[in-house]
Formats: sequence, structure tokens, C-alpha cells
Amino acid sequence: MTYALITPPVAEALTLAEVKAHLRLDEGNEDGLLSSLIRVAREHLERATGLCLITQVWRLHLESIPEDRVIQIAKGPVQAIESLSIYDEAGAEVVLPASGHVLDGNARPARLVLDRSTNPAIAANGIEIDFSAGFGESGAEVPDTLKRAMLMHVAQMFAFRGAVAVEDQPADIPVGYDRLVAPFLMRRL
Repeated sequence: MTYALITPPVAEALTLAEVKAHLRLDEGNEDGLLSSLIRVAREHLERATGLCLITQVWRLHLESIPEDRVIQIAKGPVQAIESLSIYDEAGAEVVLPASGHVLDGNARPARLVLDRSTNPAIAANGIEIDFSAGFGESGAEVPDTLKRAMLMHVAQMFAFRGAVAVEDQPADIPVGYDRLVAPFLMRRL
């Protein structure tokens, strides 16, 4: 199971104005740094939780169809299945129709139940599922708890700005961050 980002988010979960208000900054001389820290905080939160905050398109590569025909998608919340392709043993692409499959996009992990008639011979890594995931197109749809965690994280990274380069962030996670994101973590048994 491999994930590849096809279309990155077009916005961030936090605006520059929200971050500047949180940090009580009025000047614009740190805007470039703050924009980078916002991106780092979002990417860190998405990696830690498996969530996509802003709508983005991903491709899931699979080796085979599970026996129960239920494909789990660890990134979420899944909004829609954009396309479903299977490559046969000769390497030819077979695009499956969207009808007949059932998506439970709000489950954690999301589940795609394939139609029972789907049973072709499959090449190695021969299943590609393109899906869109995220809370919405802007930060307005992102849960406030996650935005609060990101604000705390950006503030912590901003405090380390002279000691740790942006590309080496996050240098530290602020106290309370884990409690804010805990309800959004995917539990594994």
C-alpha cells in the first residue's frame, strides 16, 4: 500500500492573518517565515493523524484486492473516489466504473467496498485508486481544535526560528498539542 499526492491543497488551514493575530505581530517582515511554518505545521499534523485538512487528491497503489473486497484508505476524511483503475498482467489499464462500489468516507480508516463483479487478474502494484480527501477547500471547514493545535505549533516553531531552520522543523511539539490532536488520531489494535 503506497500513497502518492496527486494534487496538493490550494490553501492552508490557517491564514497568515490568524497566525499573526495569535502571535500578536503587526509587522510584515516575518510573513515569509510564518507562511513556511504554517505549511510545516499542517504537514506535521497530517502525518501524525492521517488526516487531510484541506481538500487534496491522492493515489493509493495496492498489490491485490483483499478477499473481503474492502479496501481501507488511511487518509481521510475521504470525500470521493475520483477514479479506480486496475492494470492487468499485460500492463493494460482497465478503468472500473464508479457505480457498484460503496464508499464509507467518514470511517477511520475510510473503507471502499468493491463491487462483487470486480475480479480481474492484476499486475504487481496493479490497483490505483484516486481519491479526494479533506475537510473542505478552506480552513473554515477544519475543526477548530486542530487549528488551535496548529497555532500552538506555529508559535513554538516561531520561538525556535533563530536556532532551528524551517527545513529542520518541527524542532519541538508544544505542551498540550498531543491532547488537542488525540481525538483525531487513528487508533490501531
